[in-house]
Amino acid sequence: MSCPICEAETNADYRPFCSKRCADLDLARWFNGTYAAPSNDPEDIEAAIDAAEAANQAPIKPH
Repeated sequence: MSCPICEAETNADYRPFCSKRCADLDLARWFNGTYAAPSNDPEDIEAAIDAAEAANQAPIKPH
């Protein structure tokens, strides 16, 4: 089996990844929304629409 991040051989300690680094990269992708589990729940869809509309109406904050 190969690591889904870098395709190196997996390490039993971090399976299915090859290292802690690749495991952490995968976790970061979940946290930042790169990965997402689809949902057909109408409440989830409504919440996503509301959040998108709120983000579009929010003032842009300077850094």
